[in-house]
Amino acid sequence: MKHALSLLAICLSACLISSCGNSDEHRYALIETDFGSMKVMLYNTTPIHRDNFVKLVDEGFYDGLLFHRVMQGFMIQGGDPDSRGAAPGVRLGQGGPGYTLEAEIGAPHLKGALAAARLGGPQNPEKRSSGSQFYVVQGRQIPAQQLSNYEVKKGITYSPEQKELYATLGGSPMLDMDYTVFGEVVEGFEVIDAIAAQPVSAERPNKDVTMTIKMLN
Repeated sequence: MKHALSLLAICLSACLISSCGNSDEHRYALIETDFGSMKVMLYNTTPIHRDNFVKLVDEGFYDGLLFHRVMQGFMIQGGDPDSRGAAPGVRLGQGGPGYTLEAEIGAPHLKGALAAARLGGPQNPEKRSSGSQFYVVQGRQIPAQQLSNYEVKKGITYSPEQKELYATLGGSPMLDMDYTVFGEVVEGFEVIDAIAAQPVSAERPNKDVTMTIKMLN
């Protein structure tokens, strides 16, 4: 049943959230970790983020970086260049490639969503994204009434399919319309859960979780 649900999420999220059309037209990347690999599809509806991610992957930018921020039931975050070889206990999350990206906000934060981190608050009114830091959503199952509250609060209208996925697969709708989702996990949902379950201190895993990313096409 769990496997079937993941396949449902792949089909619905790929077509209804990103308006992707034929999946063969998309770029795919493999995020490799000690806990397994996550295959991600990059959205064509977010070309700025897609092309930047591909560029950094091709340059080897992410290889050896950490998932430096982990919050079970929420998300796993990485892509800070300062995390490469960082000593234990060092607070991370401020590094980047020296630029930010124009927001391309639209897709919701269902489980497996690949999204760009960013500086929050009034200091970033345009909601520009970090040039390299990203997170993968784990989230939780969201009851219909709670999702309805987010619709009112954020002025969002979710489709019936998206409501079903939030209720069954889960996600983090509190982030919707505030951060750019530029892709999604299509294989390796269990890796998200494994990383999110790691013991942490100040949200950093006690044992480093490193990544290597390569493009698949």
